[in-house]
Amino acid sequence: MTSKLAMDALRHTVTGIPNDRLTPARLAALAQIDEQGLPTTAHEDWKYTDIGKLVETSNQWLADDSKGSPISDDLIESITTQFDASWLVIRNGVVDTESIDNFALKQVDVKLLTDTETDPGYEAPLSDLNLALLRDGITIQINASADENRTIGMLFIDSAIDEVGVSPMRINIDLDENSSASFIEYHASTGQRSHYANSVVDIALADNACAHYVRIQNRDLLHGQTARLTATLGNASQFRHGAFDFGGRLVRNDLDIRLTGRDSSVSFCGLYLAGEQQHIDNHTRVDHLVGPATSNQEYRGILAGGARCVWNGKAVVHSGADGTDADQANHNLLLSDSAEIDAKPELEIYADDVKCSHGTTIGQLDANALFYLRTRGLDEASARQLLTRAFAQKIVAMSPIESIQETISEMVAGRVEELIARGSK
Repeated sequence: MTSKLAMDALRHTVTGIPNDRLTPARLAALAQIDEQGLPTTAHEDWKYTDIGKLVETSNQWLADDSKGSPISDDLIESITTQFDASWLVIRNGVVDTESIDNFALKQVDVKLLTDTETDPGYEAPLSDLNLALLRDGITIQINASADENRTIGMLFIDSAIDEVGVSPMRINIDLDENSSASFIEYHASTGQRSHYANSVVDIALADNACAHYVRIQNRDLLHGQTARLTATLGNASQFRHGAFDFGGRLVRNDLDIRLTGRDSSVSFCGLYLAGEQQHIDNHTRVDHLVGPATSNQEYRGILAGGARCVWNGKAVVHSGADGTDADQANHNLLLSDSAEIDAKPELEIYADDVKCSHGTTIGQLDANALFYLRTRGLDEASARQLLTRAFAQKIVAMSPIESIQETISEMVAGRVEELIARGSK
């Protein structure tokens, strides 16, 4: 059963944040948490994922008034230099204002959330918790004249070496009409103490806008994260999203997409690689509010050891959204007998002229393929690695930012090698 959040300590922390433009929103979010509470396994969308450990970490952090451990510039550089991007950095839930000051992409306006009139909103329980504890966030405005060949990187990096940590962060992205941009959202952490990162990203695409977006989660295997991304698409806009989960002890990703414009389209893919006692939960939802519009998603999982993963993909075709084309697929490869996947594809259709499909598969490495590779001179570990990497490669190739596919492929290869080496442990 999920632990109960220490409301008195939370209220003390929230009211202790200095007054600024976000104060009314923080207090409203606090009231919402007080009334609604946090999700438990009694809620349908959370039946497979108990966030009790994250609540315990939050309570300890609230009691200790922890500030987070220092993060070296060398660690940040070791991550950011892997990608050709202009980076914004968030350390322990605090915006590195120097990264904003040094941000130099033309026709891209980056500001602190408190320096704008943006309403951060609070639409889900963990988003409420994010907003209640939020010190500040970032807004990114993409002009139609922005250089679409440059990539914007957002590094969420946390350290829990000396103290328990909790890191809330929120980023709002608006793409103007006829604009185009690429984004990398990278999550990393270090340290042996418990840590909980809670991020919210909200993206609005105006008519004829296009966004290519890749999220990479590579946290320490002791740490937890919940992440919500919402995207709203206008007429003829396009959103391409790729998600890659390598680390984290307990991870929950929510991807919520609203197709509000005719001829809009979204395609998104995901790959999760889990071993040890990892728990990775991907929940996706696409609301087709008008038609014609298209959505396509494919997620793949590789599970070893005692890992447990969840995939819940939902597409809702609302009344009047004629011409909708929605497709969803989920495929999973189990490398041990103790690994577990809960897969749940869902379609809700309230329109007539639609084309929708869904499917999921769960299996193990093909024995005949393994035998064939062994007869060609490969040892068993190498053969298993080759087949497993081939299973993952389709999602890597679907990554919406082609220039970083090789880097992601190397990360996948390294993680697959670790999972194979550990076997069924």
